[in-house]
Amino acid sequence: MVKYGLDYTRCRWILPLLLGIGVIFGIIALAGRGWLESQTLPYVHQASLWESCSKPYEGGEWNCESLMGYAWGRAAAATYLVGFILLVICFALAIIAFAIDTLRFNFIRGIGGLLFVAAVFSIMGLVIYPVKFSSEMELTGINMFSWAYGFGWTTAIMEICLGFFFCCLPNYEDQILGNVKPTYFYSSP
Repeated sequence: MVKYGLDYTRCRWILPLLLGIGVIFGIIALAGRGWLESQTLPYVHQASLWESCSKPYEGGEWNCESLMGYAWGRAAAATYLVGFILLVICFALAIIAFAIDTLRFNFIRGIGGLLFVAAVFSIMGLVIYPVKFSSEMELTGINMFSWAYGFGWTTAIMEICLGFFFCCLPNYEDQILGNVKPTYFYSSP
């Protein structure tokens, strides 16, 4: 990407595209009901970021309890949601930064810093949830943190990695814009 510059048509939108994928993964994590699931038959427990559902036996009805009644449930949801909102703001700022040539290097490093803040909030929510859930909720059988929880961690990891890219990209501004003369390592005899 640095070799051809951000003006190169295909490389210009890679970082905003990756942020968009991170937003999609965050939506899946927020809406998914697979944060915690029963690992073996009979499937008697399923939880999301917002509620915990269990059934007393295999053919019974699901009984759902909101996790917003617990302080840790509100804290986990709020911190992850703040991280997600910051990610969406970074996505919008990245589109603006890469669409307008005169503004793009002015605040790209700021987008990177905001991504690190978003990652901190997301990780706080992702750590609070399993620690408090497993200690305060009654679990029966063998349970595992499942696919939606994995999407949450994927979003947090993407926030960290993209934060590094956005913070380091302005260091190569001259190379990207083509303002550096090529260096030749050939000398004539």
